[in-house]
Amino acid sequence: MGLCLANPTDRFVDRNALALVPTPSPTATWRPVPHIDVVDAVAYAIANRGMTIESERFGLARDQQKMFGVITLARQGNPEWTRCIGIRNSHDQSFAAGICCGVSVLVCSNLCFGGEFVIKRRHTSGIDLFSMVEETMDAMTDGYLAFEERLLNLHDIGVTDNQARILVVKAAEYGVMPSCDILPVFNEYLEPRHDEFRERSMWSLLNAFTEIAHKFPAAKSDVFHRRLTRFFGLDGQPAMLS
Repeated sequence: MGLCLANPTDRFVDRNALALVPTPSPTATWRPVPHIDVVDAVAYAIANRGMTIESERFGLARDQQKMFGVITLARQGNPEWTRCIGIRNSHDQSFAAGICCGVSVLVCSNLCFGGEFVIKRRHTSGIDLFSMVEETMDAMTDGYLAFEERLLNLHDIGVTDNQARILVVKAAEYGVMPSCDILPVFNEYLEPRHDEFRERSMWSLLNAFTEIAHKFPAAKSDVFHRRLTRFFGLDGQPAMLS
């Protein structure tokens, strides 16, 4: 998942363009943070921890008042996923500055903002951007490792076709997805379009769900992935599979 912009007037930009966006004057209770300052603080924290940025994409919405971005880190460890960092900021007090981290990220100008763990701060007169970024990056290190370990464990859990059929129905019952997607998900599990998911495991079943989710609009996709994370127990809580 990556960065999507919801409206025709929104636009993708680079860091140079972000630096040119004017920042409103502060008030006694509100101190807007320049968009570029948020991005630069994250980039500095990444470099300071010996990590490398592989790619980055930013977007501006609502007359440059809202900024969204996704930074992809150079691949580490397992080749089946990529670590990402999502960023958002506003100059119109519409939402808090925020950073989210995960092996998949959705950051969208329709205010979907998802990831495996999220840090947000209001633009109060006492906002400490550096502390917010450092807090996120510190949590990110342990969070990545824990989440990726749970993903790896799914490889080792075998699933029969009948078990998969039951679990897909349960996912619909628990509201993870609409009931009309039961058959598409199950068929994707039986005949995956990617050979690497032909093993009969919980990992392949997870990917059957996410493959079907590509058709969802941004807001629905964000909710779906959060519910799917909960359903498979990827959030560290007991899975809802039993």
